[in-house]
Amino acid sequence: MAEIQFSIGLTEKVVPDIRLTKSRSGDSGTATFYFEDPDILNAKQTEEITGMYLVDEEGEIVTREVKGKFVNGKARFIEAMLKINSQDEWDRFMRFMERYGKDNGLEFTKS
Repeated sequence: MAEIQFSIGLTEKVVPDIRLTKSRSGDSGTATFYFEDPDILNAKQTEEITGMYLVDEEGEIVTREVKGKFVNGKARFIEAMLKINSQDEWDRFMRFMERYGKDNGLEFTKS
């Protein structure tokens, strides 16, 4: 089981577009998540967005860098950025993504 949450305990069902970058040295990188019309922005949802939580059997990976994007005054998108600062963090993130991808039918494509 691997899932993404914006408020602890509420699983986001919308699967994001995810872009990865990694430094040439491999010491750092970023994962940027783009969610279009995520459940957390639904008018019926009253939970506060407290960050993005990547949850699996190993635990949680957390980022507080979460931004809402508006179209015609209505919240439509969420962009979240996870900074990865070491090879160990990169390996942990990739293990989460393998589980999340398997659960959601995603595949990795290198550009």
